[in-house]
Amino acid sequence: MPDFKLLAKFEQTFRDGPYLHRNSQIGNRIADYLIDDLYDLDPTSQLHRDVDNGRVALNPKGVSPGLKARRGDGSFGPIVPGHTPRLYAGHTVPIAATSEVDIGAEVKILAKAMIKQIDRVISDLCRQSAEFRVKSPDAQTVALVGINVAPQYVSFEGDRSYLTGESGPHPVQEADEAERRILTSAASCFDELLILRFRATNLPPYEFNWPHEPQTRDRYGAMLARIVRAYARA
Repeated sequence: MPDFKLLAKFEQTFRDGPYLHRNSQIGNRIADYLIDDLYDLDPTSQLHRDVDNGRVALNPKGVSPGLKARRGDGSFGPIVPGHTPRLYAGHTVPIAATSEVDIGAEVKILAKAMIKQIDRVISDLCRQSAEFRVKSPDAQTVALVGINVAPQYVSFEGDRSYLTGESGPHPVQEADEAERRILTSAASCFDELLILRFRATNLPPYEFNWPHEPQTRDRYGAMLARIVRAYARA
């Protein structure tokens, strides 16, 4: 099976635990690997050639000169004239200042208390998709939403921990409804929205698995192929 970098980074985020949901950088670190996977998918693609020719790059800061819009987790687009792409540690695709967004990605992870926060998550997702299109009306927008299906989970707030069952429903009890609401209310805001079902308790030894790994990889791979084809048609 393909060794997709984004899925590996997602998994590593939990295996290196504990996962701290208040860390706002986690989504950025995961989303940046989407562009690597797009680049690696097909060496003959227009996207691959544009990266190699120094026309486009990853923009981890998500800021474009002269444009005011909320940054997303992942942003990729044409390089500002006069800027030279630079190597980005751990990544294949280089980074640079970009003038607009060709591909914008947002990552959300629902690990517990999903229904309690679902309305905010949906609102955040759709608002970010709109922000990408403020910068670039033709931007491809992508959402990756992790939904935990573990039978138990512990979260951390400072020095305190909260175990499901004692502090609310277990993830597996809410996962189906959370997925239904995301697909019903947020999928239409994006060109591509992919649900990533995972299983993690956030307890030592920080085990992680994809309950339906072949299906997850197939769906992610198919999404990559569609994005690459759409980029070539733009």
